[in-house]
Amino acid sequence: MRIDLLTVVPELLEPFFNYSIMKRARDKGLVEVHIHNLRDYTTSRHRKVDDYPFGGEAGMVMQIQPIDACISSLKKERDYDEVIFTSPDGEQFSQPMANTLSLLNNIIILCGHYKGVDWRVREHLITKEISIGDYVLTGGELPAAVIADAVVRLVPGVIGDEQSALSDSFQDGLLAPPVYSRPAEYNGWRVPDILLSGHEAKIAEWRYEQALERTRRLRPDLLE
Repeated sequence: MRIDLLTVVPELLEPFFNYSIMKRARDKGLVEVHIHNLRDYTTSRHRKVDDYPFGGEAGMVMQIQPIDACISSLKKERDYDEVIFTSPDGEQFSQPMANTLSLLNNIIILCGHYKGVDWRVREHLITKEISIGDYVLTGGELPAAVIADAVVRLVPGVIGDEQSALSDSFQDGLLAPPVYSRPAEYNGWRVPDILLSGHEAKIAEWRYEQALERTRRLRPDLLE
């Protein structure tokens, strides 16, 4: 898988991809991550990528020219399955969406900034708009990192125990059940006996019941 991230502040993204699972995925050659500074694609002498909006609204708008130039340059080298724009009014990001994106070969993620992007970018260059929540951030770099993290960890071989990813919250439409580790008793707090029984079928049943109860209590909307 290859992920190309388009941003005006690459310094925000670069450290994120150099640690933990992201770094291991890159070191193994399972994922390529390329960060592109949109200022490198502008025709402005001063490397400007934004300007005032027509109509007099407050704030600054990302211009179409450097975005189009960057996307066009990348598309000359390879085909892309999706060109994603991070936006608070996009489709809500979810585990099923992460699952789908993890099966793709090449994706571009455009990080919004300022007041937003020239609407023609969204009309003609973007194939999918994604939101990570109903709130506004300074830029789209954090949402892009969230999306990349959720997707990359699902790529086969990235996580040593792939079953671990498959048992995460939301994979089966439920929240994950409680998990415990050693010691079996600490400060008088005991691990449920069922988990120490070695009875796989009963443990699986307990985990499902716990997941269902937690989902009903904390996220009843998922059961609807």
